[in-house]
Amino acid sequence: QVQLVGSGGGLVQAGGSLRLSCSASGRISSINTMGWYRQAPGKQRELVAQLISGGNTNYADSVKGRFTISRDNAKNTVYLQMSSLKPDDTAVYYCNANIATYGRIADYWGQGTQVTVSS
Repeated sequence: QVQLVGSGGGLVQAGGSLRLSCSASGRISSINTMGWYRQAPGKQRELVAQLISGGNTNYADSVKGRFTISRDNAKNTVYLQMSSLKPDDTAVYYCNANIATYGRIADYWGQGTQVTVSS
């Protein structure tokens, strides 16, 4: 059984910063990609940032230059540092990881953490 547990959301004023964390636990053989998605009310879930093979990153255009994704491999944890937050960043943020357990490879999702940016 693999679990992703995210934390760090909250309420912040526009221009402020927040850092999200997400840790994977369980019978993990290796972790491939790790990333963050978000879903605002009435909208589809969208990719925010992703760490892919070779340490490369992929960001949504709307967050480039403001958000930074990083990973601590020893802790199986991915972080999302969010700065210069805007009201449009308000959403539930979900971490995602492609994980190899002993026998299968699958995508796993965290439970979601609310980020609210007030104007």
